[in-house]
Amino acid sequence: MTTSRTGPRPGSTAKPREHRADWFSAAIGRTRFVVLIAVIAVLLVSFSLFLQGTVLALSTLYDSWHETLKAGIQSQRGSLAVEFLEVVSTMLKAVVFYLIGVGLYSLFISPLNLTSALGVESLADLEQKIISVIVVILGVTFLEHFVRWQDPVETLYFAGAFALAGGALVFFQRVHSGHGSDLQQPEAKLRARRELFEHDDEQRHIEEEEVERAAEVTESKAEGKIKSQEDAG
Repeated sequence: MTTSRTGPRPGSTAKPREHRADWFSAAIGRTRFVVLIAVIAVLLVSFSLFLQGTVLALSTLYDSWHETLKAGIQSQRGSLAVEFLEVVSTMLKAVVFYLIGVGLYSLFISPLNLTSALGVESLADLEQKIISVIVVILGVTFLEHFVRWQDPVETLYFAGAFALAGGALVFFQRVHSGHGSDLQQPEAKLRARRELFEHDDEQRHIEEEEVERAAEVTESKAEGKIKSQEDAG
């Protein structure tokens, strides 16, 4: 009398369904390295803007001193401030692209002490930092138009456009403030700065106590026991 066996045969190559799911999940998870393409491209743009800003600064310094020694300091009134404000605007634009590059790398590839020290630990944090710099760029650009003062009506129109755009950005930042990462802890930021600037350690190590504290904060926020960081401040 023979009995049938319901289990898999000894030489069977069939894999459990969960193993297939784990393999597929791992493959999907590794697609995050595609972000490296964007990181490299954005950082190249940032480095290019930094170099262009440096060349523009050196050129402006040379031209300003050349004109000052040739025609006197009176020849530099008005135009000198605008030229140097253009340098500042270029550098701020480079900072925006740099924040995007290092922020994407830290969020998708590997955490960095640099982003932790800057308070960029989530996409919401990155958005708020970028918006802050963009508002400053808008202010510098408006200051350039104000210093030129070529057409008062055009300057007034530009001020209205700046008020609408800047106000919308500030309102968006205000609404979404305090909804970022729960790992934004003062001691974690201080430790990241110490490891970055004193020990030259770029890699950020997330401690277990930070994860536990973040879980407690998230649960408390969900239950309404504590307020957000912006409301508490």
